[in-house]
Amino acid sequence: MPGKVKFAIIGTGMIAERHAKAIAAANHAELAGVFDLNIDKAIDFSKINKGIKVYNSFEELLQDKSIAAVTIATPTGAHMDVAIPAAQAGKHILCEKPLDINLEKADRIIAACEENEVKLSAVFQARFSKNVGLIKQALDDGRFGKLVLALAQVKWFRSQEYYDSAGWRGTWKMDGGGVLMNQSIHLLDLLLYFAGEPSELFAYTGTMTHKVEVEDTACASIKFKNGAMGVIEASTSCEPGFPRKLELSGEKGSVILEGDAITRWQFAEELPEDEEVRKNASSGNLSSGASDPRAAGFEGHRRQIEDLALAILENRDPAIPGREGRRAIELISGIYKSAATGQPVRFQS
Repeated sequence: MPGKVKFAIIGTGMIAERHAKAIAAANHAELAGVFDLNIDKAIDFSKINKGIKVYNSFEELLQDKSIAAVTIATPTGAHMDVAIPAAQAGKHILCEKPLDINLEKADRIIAACEENEVKLSAVFQARFSKNVGLIKQALDDGRFGKLVLALAQVKWFRSQEYYDSAGWRGTWKMDGGGVLMNQSIHLLDLLLYFAGEPSELFAYTGTMTHKVEVEDTACASIKFKNGAMGVIEASTSCEPGFPRKLELSGEKGSVILEGDAITRWQFAEELPEDEEVRKNASSGNLSSGASDPRAAGFEGHRRQIEDLALAILENRDPAIPGREGRRAIELISGIYKSAATGQPVRFQS
């Protein structure tokens, strides 16, 4: 495959480090520049990353025709303000989760990218896991029969120091929410990827152990359009932090994904390859950050950045286009609404 796509990173927070490592490891991507409102942070970031170009202004970056794509690594509440001008300048976009703090802003990002014919990839790197692919294939092949129950569980731990480390963390305006919008959104995306669209939910949220304005704990019960029922449990108050868990149970089989490892793979109709799956899928190939966000690896990001680069070079849609990025936001928004009103929330058919 010819050529490499030149990327610039916008924002130099914690996730930008992962973006830089992922781009450096990708075969068809090249990290060429960085912009941050704090020029000193951008300079420091450049020194760590082979002296890449530091842009003195956002406009300077947008005017650089050598940059074909940008990754957005700013606080969530600033995503739209960055993404729309980038799209208008013809830059393809990898946007960190979530696309923005609410559906209205997410939809404006999606519309801007479609109007300007640039590719938008919403970061849900967990979908690039081999084990996730095995589960999705089993669902598509009908091996579960009728899906009955689905559980998404995130019992993680974040210290008060984590929230205090950046002024935007744990705020509605810039974080868009708490454990659901920030830490759990990847697993909720997988829940929707596997179980399909929700039809109705009822939820509780609370701030149990942290001094923040958003929720650090949530629980929701869900009905899906395919008839299955589900439960979401999420918290950043569970010392010491445990691998996230997703359970799928059907009339003909059940699977459990813990972290990125398959810990149960049982079907009524056994296939020859099932034993091989159980043998090799007990340890996954993507790491997580149950106790420390910095512990998460960059392999998933590498795969997604490689996919976007190839999508640009091949002029095709990325594996996770922008519209996929709104589904988890819609689900989380429904949970917040139910918790606030004490009433069930029904989704449009």
